[in-house]
Amino acid sequence: MAGLSLKRLNESHPVELHWRAFELRPKGSPPIPPEYRARIEANRPIFAARVKRDYGIEINEGPFGINTRALHQLKKFADAQNKGNEFHDAALDAYWMNGRDVSAENVQQELLNQVGIETPVAEILQNVEYRNQVLLDERIAYENQMTGVPAIVFDEKYLVMGAQPLEVLKQVAEQVMEETRTQ
Repeated sequence: MAGLSLKRLNESHPVELHWRAFELRPKGSPPIPPEYRARIEANRPIFAARVKRDYGIEINEGPFGINTRALHQLKKFADAQNKGNEFHDAALDAYWMNGRDVSAENVQQELLNQVGIETPVAEILQNVEYRNQVLLDERIAYENQMTGVPAIVFDEKYLVMGAQPLEVLKQVAEQVMEETRTQ
């Protein structure tokens, strides 16, 4: 889990995080081919075992294939309220730890309330500025050939794709730190 790895990485290698929106399966995407879906399903227990081994946490992931556009828009609103990282963490916990459907409006409202935002979900989603911010993030990702999550960019030049172990992130952070020292 990228969020947990990044938190652990920050303990030994301070990093500044800038979360960006990215939808794996935007509305209107073609159906997932059965063989690809089977590969994803087969990898779930392996991923869960790695999370348990590396972090001592049992995951209980939410439903597969949900639409996250609204959630990303809510995150942009939370950013504007200086509560973006809190909202991000709450949404990740809801999905990965509590098996919640974070695409459901009632769950989204609970997440907002959890971080001290009382504005109704429907009101936030009516503001096209947050939708446009999400679309801009996604365009930047596609222009940079990012096709999966998580996608972590170190120092604007090193892309790490997928849920990589903490040791991989440490190696990249150390390389960036070394390059910074020698410049």
